[in-house]
Amino acid sequence: MRIGVDVGGTNTDAVIMDGRSIVCSAKSPTTANVTDGVIQVVGEVLRQGSIDTKAIDTVMIGTTQFTNALVERKHLLKVGVVRLALPSARGIPPLTDWPADLTKCVGDAVFMVKGGYRFDGEVADPLDEKAVAEAAQACRKQGLEAIAIAGIFSPVNAEMELRAQDIVQAEAPDARITISSEIGRMGLLERENAAVMNASLTALAGTVVDSIEKALGKLGIAAPFYFSQNDGTLMGAEQVRRYPVLTFASGPTNSMRGAAYLSELQNAIVADIGGTTTDVGVLLEGFPRESSLSVDIGGVRTNFRMPDVLAIGLGGGSLVRSAKGAVTVGPESLGFKLHKEGLCFGGKTLCASDLAVKAGYAKMGTVKDMDIPAEVIDQGIAEIHSMLEHSVDRMRTGAEAPPLVLVGGGSALINQDIPSASETIIPEYASVANAVGASIAQIGGETDRVFAYEDVGREKALADAKQNAMDKALAAGAKPGTVEIIDVEETPLAYMPGGAVRIRVKVAGDLDQDQGAQQ
Repeated sequence: MRIGVDVGGTNTDAVIMDGRSIVCSAKSPTTANVTDGVIQVVGEVLRQGSIDTKAIDTVMIGTTQFTNALVERKHLLKVGVVRLALPSARGIPPLTDWPADLTKCVGDAVFMVKGGYRFDGEVADPLDEKAVAEAAQACRKQGLEAIAIAGIFSPVNAEMELRAQDIVQAEAPDARITISSEIGRMGLLERENAAVMNASLTALAGTVVDSIEKALGKLGIAAPFYFSQNDGTLMGAEQVRRYPVLTFASGPTNSMRGAAYLSELQNAIVADIGGTTTDVGVLLEGFPRESSLSVDIGGVRTNFRMPDVLAIGLGGGSLVRSAKGAVTVGPESLGFKLHKEGLCFGGKTLCASDLAVKAGYAKMGTVKDMDIPAEVIDQGIAEIHSMLEHSVDRMRTGAEAPPLVLVGGGSALINQDIPSASETIIPEYASVANAVGASIAQIGGETDRVFAYEDVGREKALADAKQNAMDKALAAGAKPGTVEIIDVEETPLAYMPGGAVRIRVKVAGDLDQDQGAQQ
């Protein structure tokens, strides 16, 4: 028996699942102090189901706290950045493309030293260990609590980063260290950006983990807890302390995984309609399709795994305006104030939920007799459906229309089929699909390396990559015998010698409950 929790911008949702069955669910407005909201909603599902806390084996949590901290420029540590890349990467220093206000938050302590590998993992330039030690000493003197280390082609060979980490730890024993090979993929600048982001969030990560642990303790839950990552898999509490950046975009991912479970569809388009935005993504074999492009987070380009999601300003709290005979919906929203300021809740602001309630196909709020002109209702509802249709059309990759699964509390806004989809499905428990997705999340593993096929051969390269991904999943807590390959990508690198091919392998397996209990 397990609890799944997802903290959104408007609501915090929770479900209790017994095996593959949903026992009960609850939804509560997200509080300014996120921990209070978690206590409230988890306490509610425990009361609903009359569940003894001793029966709970695990708790899975999805949170937006780390993303919000970066976007809002709050709770960030100043970071020392050590790049192992001279002389080849001298041209573009670290943090070059960062927004000025974010750079101010993380500081400008940048150190570039000699080192780095070629694409095949061979040494390009030996590591200047003395320069690394001097950089660490400078960081310590400046009082920097976090240090990010990034080297050229470190995902292929992480030895220099690991050696630099040891040197930095010896010189600055209290520093929180992030090495880029454990965070991002190929591409030095984007991977380095992700490592710096991660380092800046490590203090907050410790606070969040401690507060969740305290919250569950207050509820009498002693079970291990996990956080959902942005690829639909789980990470343990201690991993979150080290890699908070990997929780970015876990909300849309949880919704898509929950949609797959509730609809029993492995391949579909999913629209998660919340109070403020609608996130549209694509399910491939039950997991979100990943973005193939660098992802912008808070104004910074990164290249760690992220779901391919189209976000539009449509939600239950989207403001509805009428001017010169035209009706617009969003992108501004009441957000978590919907329950106080929407007309159907006794407020004074017209929003998308009011249109659906007045039209008679949605049930929410306490006020039904709202004074809304008929033409505003008709045009507004047509605009809501048109916005969703265009978004689904943009996410399609083929001529054949895919099924569309609607989830989230705002799914009540839709009462018509969407022409760009073969069918429109709103499954039971759609409003808490994100919490369901968190509760069914698995343990994942991934490898992303460049192989020279002329040297090792294609079959051995693929076998090595697959085994490496599986080993990572087992080390992270996957149950032996349940790990399956989710995706394999081979990308030839035309301008590199030796028949160079980039191989990415993703695997996932069920959580090993016994190992989690021991942890």
